Amino acid sequence: MAQTAPAIRLNRVSKWFFKDGNRIAAVEDISADIPEGAFIALVGPSGCGKSTLFNCIAGFEQPERGEVIYRGSPVTKPNIGIGYMTQKDSLLPWRSVLANVMLPLYLQKVPPPEARERAMKVIARVGLAGFAEHLPAELSGGMQKRTALARMLAYNPATLLMDEPFGNVDVQLKLQLQRELMSLWESERKTVVFVTHDLEEAIALSDRVIVLSRRPGRIKADIEIGLKRPRDPVQIRFEPAFQEIHKRLWSLTDTAEE
Repeated sequence: MAQTAPAIRLNRVSKWFFKDGNRIAAVEDISADIPEGAFIALVGPSGCGKSTLFNCIAGFEQPERGEVIYRGSPVTKPNIGIGYMTQKDSLLPWRSVLANVMLPLYLQKVPPPEARERAMKVIARVGLAGFAEHLPAELSGGMQKRTALARMLAYNPATLLMDEPFGNVDVQLKLQLQRELMSLWESERKTVVFVTHDLEEAIALSDRVIVLSRRPGRIKADIEIGLKRPRDPVQIRFEPAFQEIHKRLWSLTDTAEE
């Protein structure tokens, strides 16, 4: 039987920039296959090129060497099959929750009645039923995060790139958002690539954790998590297997470079 092609293939990807006439390598010789429906976490020191790698996967930037293959085709322009969520929510403050969530559907030229119906469904799915007409300033931080998540999910991308999406919230809210994300992922099994500095978050959520070295970012380790699913990202932290994986990842992460 022929193997299914990976959702994302990174084939010896290198990316560099020039500053004051000097070449600065962001990532170097990155190769990895990310299967359809997998949840993959990227961890590594600040400045190791995680966000640069994301921009190459999304098609916002092109690698200097190597290539990014998405579902069998080279990525040469912005990839509309991918949803992107960052630490900054970037909600439009003058638009309601509903209007923010509908925005990508307008850009896709989805007819307004259909766009509204789809947006309302995803708003309810992320726990914001009853808040569709609220402005971002009228929402808590957690509700703003849910709005940003709903906006990403609204046009139903096959792949989600999440760049430290829960990085600026308190611990209790982060755990709640992790649970909600796990529930959504378990129900739909979209491909997720998730950048985080939080090793516990990476282990609790993912199938594999890819550890990048300090700049220029290279793959230092690619670790199968192997914890049972479905998985509660809070309760799983108390299992001995979780602790063993955490020790291994901690030893691989150069915290002095953070």
